[in-house]
Amino acid sequence: MEFTDVIRLNVSSSASSRWVLIVSNVIMAVLSVVNAVPGDPIGPLDQPNATRAAVAPRADRHSTARQLLPPLAAAAMLGVAALLRRRFLRWGATTGEQHRSLVGDDILPAPDVSTTRAINITAAATEVWPWLAQLGQGRGGFYSYDWLENVVAHIDIHNADRIVPQWQHVDLGDEVRLAPEVPLLVVALEQGRALVLRGNVPMGRAAPPYDFTWAFVLEPQADAAIRLLVRERYAYARPWAALIVQPATLVSCLMTRKMLLGIKSRVERSPSVGHTDNSSVRASAPQHRPAAPIPTAR
Repeated sequence: MEFTDVIRLNVSSSASSRWVLIVSNVIMAVLSVVNAVPGDPIGPLDQPNATRAAVAPRADRHSTARQLLPPLAAAAMLGVAALLRRRFLRWGATTGEQHRSLVGDDILPAPDVSTTRAINITAAATEVWPWLAQLGQGRGGFYSYDWLENVVAHIDIHNADRIVPQWQHVDLGDEVRLAPEVPLLVVALEQGRALVLRGNVPMGRAAPPYDFTWAFVLEPQADAAIRLLVRERYAYARPWAALIVQPATLVSCLMTRKMLLGIKSRVERSPSVGHTDNSSVRASAPQHRPAAPIPTAR
């Protein structure tokens, strides 16, 4: 199977996979430029030999410059993207938070990719938790760029601007959907403090190429604020899973930052936010329901 066939085979209806197709097309375009055969020399062939000899080196230099410009520009763009990706993979999180263990880390103890992002919210944990409890497609949404998710991926996401009572119950084994056909399972839960989801993007009848956990953890701060940490962990089950996960993390850089800011703004503008008392946030006994591991490559 060709490289491009592998990419196209694994493009699903999810937002991440649609971005994979875009990125793969850019890569193939750059490769085609790099491997292109130089064209004919520039300049009329009926010129005298001496004239052609003088023009040819200058024309060759211009032709070479034109051929090098697209790959150099692409390399510069990829370099900038890599720097931005590194920054946004840990947006808002301290070095200590990056390396500290969080609820749900034991589900995928040796991930290939791990990201941690964080934000301070001036509110009590009890005022933040309801917004996390109603996450999901067909529920409160993800408080991010829903217009982008709907236009690009057509997954019918609508971000709630209020707490909806019928969406507040969450328990182990419940489904939280990324899209209509992409459910995640609640696999670890500490009511009022931590929510961990697990799943992957389906690839038709083939086994998923990676496993994924998505953790939301609330931690009280000394200044009476609450710290919201969001961690994504990816474990590859196929060698080519990086072709999906790496572009997906680029999209996640933007979407998760917007989600954290969206939760913060919704919580802090709520009429109920008048005081911050996080003394009731205790490390309650965590509930775990490890999902069955996905098949690994043979």
